[in-house]
Amino acid sequence: MSRNARLIYSPDYTTYYFNDDHPFNQRRLLLMHDLMSSYGLLAESDIIAPRMATDEELALVHDARYIQFVRDQGHSKKELPQAASYGLGTEDVPCFQNMHESAALIVGGTLNAVDAVMKGQAEHAFNPAGGLHHAFRGRASGFCIYNDCSVAIAYLRKHWNARVMYIDTDAHHGDGVQWAFYDDPNVLTVSIHETGKYLFPGTGNLSERGDGSGYGFSVNVPLDAFTEDDSFLEVYGELVSKLARGFKPDVILTQNGCDAHTFDPLTHLSCSMRIYQDIPRLAHRLAHELCDGRWIAVGGGGYDIWRVVPRAWTLVWSEMSDQPLEDGDLPSGWLKRWQPQTDLPLPTRLFDEPFPAIPRRAEITEKNRITLERAMMYAPTEASK
Repeated sequence: MSRNARLIYSPDYTTYYFNDDHPFNQRRLLLMHDLMSSYGLLAESDIIAPRMATDEELALVHDARYIQFVRDQGHSKKELPQAASYGLGTEDVPCFQNMHESAALIVGGTLNAVDAVMKGQAEHAFNPAGGLHHAFRGRASGFCIYNDCSVAIAYLRKHWNARVMYIDTDAHHGDGVQWAFYDDPNVLTVSIHETGKYLFPGTGNLSERGDGSGYGFSVNVPLDAFTEDDSFLEVYGELVSKLARGFKPDVILTQNGCDAHTFDPLTHLSCSMRIYQDIPRLAHRLAHELCDGRWIAVGGGGYDIWRVVPRAWTLVWSEMSDQPLEDGDLPSGWLKRWQPQTDLPLPTRLFDEPFPAIPRRAEITEKNRITLERAMMYAPTEASK
């Protein structure tokens, strides 16, 4: 078993919990951890417990007044009058007890991943609770209270002066991260997502390319709804390979939302489990080619917590820890433990059976190719240097 990777994990992550009806449910991490363990992919020495991020660390990205308000709201028994002005108390981000502590634990987990990689304790590290890429400097958004991705990038810039390539393959545009570094030529933000014509947050257009000295260092590919595996991976493979070799990062940070899967209830993409093996595989290869192996991964979206998230993030960890998995039956013990807890029939195999073809497949594929070509026009690729 490889010891070049670390998993940042604790069941305490489940305290980040809005309510019983909210689609963001960190119970998915318990299913994921159990599936990894059932495959024999985890040793005790592979796991690092998260810590709470300090206010000073959060303030690398977030306004101090916002941090204090989140703490005050989380310790109040009722919703405070200013909550809405901070994006809290909404349908997307309801208030809950100890919300500051729960959110800061996730950020601290991602910072532990950064420290493990940058201090040479491991080549790679994965915080599946992270990936909360929608939060802004002074406002919660899209299920995200603090933006662990942005804090981690700012932390990398401050302590290591690192050139950071951020790759976001969540179905939702990584808006909070993009805007945080929109004018920084040392941070390349890349987001491949479902077009905002149909999906929150409605941003991530081709025209969002960065500002000032950061122009060209924000790259977006808004995919057409119902995009399938082959088109998604064609865009991802060509875009990420060329950008990485042109930018030459010191470290790669990937956001591995798995809501592009066809089972996801909140999005309209039509991918299968296959992409969640191929996405980290390319990132892994590029990290070794360009960054001496330095690769930090976080989770993100994923709202089919039973059928998609556990398998997808087990595949990320499988790739990161050099323990490849082939298709086959899922561990019987895992199925027996979790099937009684859901009305959904759990998948019995690691990969999906082929889904019916989308009628507009050729049209969608061609549209995505044109979008990719336009996205590459101003990007820092080898060809553009």
